[in-house]
Formats: sequence, structure tokens, C-alpha cells
Amino acid sequence: MSSIHNPNVSEKATFAGGCFWCMVSPFEELPGILKVRSGYTGGHKENPTYEEVCSETTGHYEAVQITYDPALFPYEKLLELFWQQIDPTDAGGQFHDRGSSYQTAIFYHTDEQRVKAEASKQALAQSGRFDKPIVTPILPAAPFYEAEEYHQDYHKKNPAHYKRYRKGSGREDFIHSHWSGKKDLAALRERLTPLQYEVTQNNATEPAFRNEFWDHHGEGIYVDIVSGEPLFSSRDKYDAGCGWPSFTRPLRSYSVKEKTDLSHFMIRTEVRSNESDSHLGHVFDDGPGPDGLRYCINSAALRFVPKEELEQEGYGEYAYLFEDEQTTL
Repeated sequence: MSSIHNPNVSEKATFAGGCFWCMVSPFEELPGILKVRSGYTGGHKENPTYEEVCSETTGHYEAVQITYDPALFPYEKLLELFWQQIDPTDAGGQFHDRGSSYQTAIFYHTDEQRVKAEASKQALAQSGRFDKPIVTPILPAAPFYEAEEYHQDYHKKNPAHYKRYRKGSGREDFIHSHWSGKKDLAALRERLTPLQYEVTQNNATEPAFRNEFWDHHGEGIYVDIVSGEPLFSSRDKYDAGCGWPSFTRPLRSYSVKEKTDLSHFMIRTEVRSNESDSHLGHVFDDGPGPDGLRYCINSAALRFVPKEELEQEGYGEYAYLFEDEQTTL
């Protein structure tokens, strides 16, 4: 059975997580995610405007609706990702956005989704991750009205304002404090080689042309050596002549974050992994891809998973990257 998407099989998932600007990028670019749209749902007025929803006169939530292929990315994984974007203990809004339109909710489209959502909510409540009750309701799906076009993909249209808002609202710090986890540096020292530890935790740089992946040509994906988060694909790797593995793009822009680096009397853009906050390398604007970017990454920050082992290692959703489309029925 091919893991390439079958256009005749897709489902919808609808989540409210506060400001919908912040609820698009966590889901896009994932295997099997076909579309993510911002909009309004759960209210009583047809085709409400943003101003009407914000005035809290229509009963709508700001939400995102995701069209996805469940064979590539199951609903359970969408639920896991949803919980990691919100404060599920806040019944009055999200972060500095207050009011009913910013409340959280899971809107189920089928009874199967309802059962999975309830199980996921119960598991979160029992995990002890939060010291207050989980108050996010699970509600039947209602008509979904797409928001005005200027709200769609806002993080791409206005990236600087989006980053300031995400940080300033308190969302980014909340997610980091509740989901990134406190690093056990002693355990990392035991698990990683000295070079891996120095690169990922102390921002060191390994020697050019004397590292594991600079001239590596296997097909597969490269994951964070610390957390296992998928970061890059061999399909986007190329020889930049610099002596370090170079990529034209990450698997998902959400999986890497950028930070200004003023060390060594230079102004550079550092790249760190989102989940473990590991130092990966730097990104430059001299790449050959459509975006003109070159992600110059330390081999010591990566682990390679061959395409033949993706399924058994828990990365089966990425197998489609290496399938021959001609074999797809």
C-alpha cells in the first residue's frame, strides 16, 4: 500500500486555540496535511466578520479547520499537537487574549473523533502536566466560516508582527515551559558524545569536512539528536562546498527557530530546534533553492534515519517523501 496521499480520502479536524494566527503554523507542512484555514465556528450568525466575532455578539470561536489524510497523519497525532499549542486550563480565553471568541475547544466531525478526543483529554488530565483541571470542551462540529483573506497564513504575510505577537502574548513562553521540559544535562552528557553535547548545548561548531554527514548520500531524514524531532530530508540536502551538511529547507519551518548570533564578531542567524532548543547551525541566504536559503547544520546535532527504517523508528508518515509517484494507484 502506497503512503502517497489519495485525494479521494480526506477528513476534517476543527480546533479553537485562541488567536487563529498562532494555530496554523504548528499543523502546516506535516505529512498528510492538505489545507489549514482560519475561520469562525460555534456561533449563531452566518458568515460573521472578524469585528463581529471579536465583539462577542455572534457566539463564534476563532478556530482553524484542517483537511488531512488520516492514513498519513492520524487524528490522534493532531490532538497531541493541538494540546501542545494552548493553555487547556484557561476557560476565559488564551494568554493575553480574553473573551469567548478566544476560548479553546475541540469540534468533532464524527463519533470516532469524539471518542478519540475524550480519551486524549483524559490522558492529558491524568498526566499531571498541569496542576489545574483541563477545561477545554469537546463539542459537535458546527458550520465553519473562513476568515477574511488577510487573516489566512498571517504568519507568512506578516512574519515580524506575528513573531512579536506570539512572543508578547505569552503563548511562546507558556508552550516552552510546559512542553519543552527541563533539560537533564547530566543525562545528556551520558547519552551524547562530548562533541554532540558541546554543539547542541554550548553552541560549538564541529570541524568542516571532518564530521559524519557532510558527504553523506543516503536517503532518509535527519532528526534532532536530543529529542528525535524530524528536521531535514535527504531530498533537500546538497553539497554547498562548505564541509557541513547543507539543506535548502527544513522538513517543517515550525520545527526550527531562528536567533540572531553576534558571536565571533559577525552577524549571523542561528538555527535551533524547536522542541529541545538545541543549537543546530546557521542559515544563510546563498542557497540554490526557491527561497535562496542554505541551512548549514552540524552533523553532531543530527541523527540519520534511513528510508527503510522510517516505519519501525516511528517516522512512517515521512515515507511518502521517498515513494515513486508512478506506483501510486
